[in-house]
Amino acid sequence: MPLRKKLDTDKLPSHVAIIMDGNGRWAQQRGLDRIYGHNQGVTALREVIEAAAELGIKYLTLYAF
Repeated sequence: MPLRKKLDTDKLPSHVAIIMDGNGRWAQQRGLDRIYGHNQGVTALREVIEAAAELGIKYLTLYAF
């Protein structure tokens, strides 16, 4: 069942803020180059943006370090 059908969209916030930090450290802890972590972060961010749009989140604020 799609996520949207599992949620009561009337109870979702109109604004979600996300602080993105730690992708480089995540990769290094796994013996990978930092850039791999940043690339994984981009992939995750695309999924978040698409999900927010699908769920009708009106405002999405992203903070990147």
